[in-house]
Amino acid sequence: MSSPVSSAPNRRVLVVASLVAAFAVAGGVFWWLGGGKTSVIASAGGQASDGKDDSGVTILLDLAKTAVNEQRLVAPAGSNAYEFYLSVLQLDPQNKAAMEQLHDAFPAASADVERSINDNSLDEAQRELSLLREFDSTNYILSLLGGKLDAQRQIQIHQDEARAAVIQAQQSAGGPAQ
Repeated sequence: MSSPVSSAPNRRVLVVASLVAAFAVAGGVFWWLGGGKTSVIASAGGQASDGKDDSGVTILLDLAKTAVNEQRLVAPAGSNAYEFYLSVLQLDPQNKAAMEQLHDAFPAASADVERSINDNSLDEAQRELSLLREFDSTNYILSLLGGKLDAQRQIQIHQDEARAAVIQAQQSAGGPAQ
C-alpha cells in the first residue's frame, strides 16, 4: 500500500524537474539565438568581413561534420549530415564547404538508401531518397534507386496480397464447417 503513495510524489517531482529542465533549455536556446542575432546586428558586418559567421551556418557545418564522422549521412531523420548541409545551403546557397561535403558523401549516402531498400524499410528509404534528390535530382544513381524502391514496393504488395488470399481461403474453408 505504501508503494503507490510514495511513487506518486516521486512522479510529480520527476515531471516538475523535467518541465523545469525543458524550460531552461528552451530559454537558453532562445537567449542564445537572440544573443547571436544581437551581436551580428551590433557588429554591423564586422564579423562578416573577418570571415566568421554567427548566423548558424558555422553551427550547422559543425553538426554536419559530427554526423559524417558518426556515419549519420541520411538517417536518423532530423539529425543527419545531408539535412544539416542542405540547411546550410538554405542560409548560404553558395557555401562551397557544404556543396563539397554533399558531393563527397553522395556515394556512401546512396549506399545507405540502397541498404534501407534491401532491409525492406521502404518508407525510410523513400525519405532518404527524397533527401538525396534535394541535392541532385538529375543523378542517374537516384533514378536507379527510385526504380529499385518502386519494384520492392510492388513485391511487398504482391506478398501482402498472397498472404491475404491464404487467410481468406483458410477462413472460407473453415467457415462452413463450424
